[in-house]
Amino acid sequence: MAAPLGSAPADRPDRPGRPSDLTAAEVRWLAWHEAQCHALTSREVRDLGDAWLLHDETDREPFWNRIAGLAWPTDPAAFDRRLGELFVLFASLDRIPHVWPSPGYDQPSDLIERLVANGFVDHGGGILMALDPDRADAAVPLPPIPGGVSVERIHRVTGASAAEAATAIGAVLLASFGVEPERRVAIELEAVMGLATDAYHAILVRVDGRPAAVARRTTFAGGSYLSSIGTDPEFRGRGLGRLVTALAIADARAAKSRWTYLGVSDDNQVARSLYDSIGFVPIGGVSPDLLLRA
Repeated sequence: MAAPLGSAPADRPDRPGRPSDLTAAEVRWLAWHEAQCHALTSREVRDLGDAWLLHDETDREPFWNRIAGLAWPTDPAAFDRRLGELFVLFASLDRIPHVWPSPGYDQPSDLIERLVANGFVDHGGGILMALDPDRADAAVPLPPIPGGVSVERIHRVTGASAAEAATAIGAVLLASFGVEPERRVAIELEAVMGLATDAYHAILVRVDGRPAAVARRTTFAGGSYLSSIGTDPEFRGRGLGRLVTALAIADARAAKSRWTYLGVSDDNQVARSLYDSIGFVPIGGVSPDLLLRA
């Protein structure tokens, strides 16, 4: 059964403006929105008052167990007390303490330095990017769809149709991201569950009938989060990644999303260049993936 979406915080960035104009409170709203996207099917999002916790009670993978959108105290004693409470919380969940900070927005301003000093280790940087409407309006229009290429927009399907779509989506994601084969079942199950909800939308591109590229769009509360954008290596170099991304953006804008955003690894220069060329710009600096040292 799909998990219900929690109540949205009050600080939603209602104006579809420039990402550079976002306030700290609005970036924390995006952190809530992204966490809710990941919790759409079976996970939990908790409001900690000064951060958002994403938790999966069945999967120990750190990606699904983390806090973001931190507004912690600057005072050293109060900060240390809050950090101790975080350790207790993650211990009660039997998970490794895991923080995704937003440089330039989360508090205190030296949050990352303090966490590193307390034993957290960076396991790889990521960048949050949001669509700049001014740049997107001037961006290259939707690329043409080549011969032999078909586009499927998949939404609100169940039963055999959902299972078939999930198998195709899972095949592309496993090939695109080098995911371990044993995670195929979890990926397909999440797709099946997501496709039964209003928020989850998938775009599947086939080449001569074979699944080749995918993108996921999760849209609710005035925001659209794009994720799972990938192309099977066998079909790369044909512009399919650009095609599915551009289609997802067009659909998000048609759905009146005020904000369309995504995350990308700092070292994925190909994806970063693609998103930049379409009209996405970084929000803040590179966000370290901070796990407490074992």
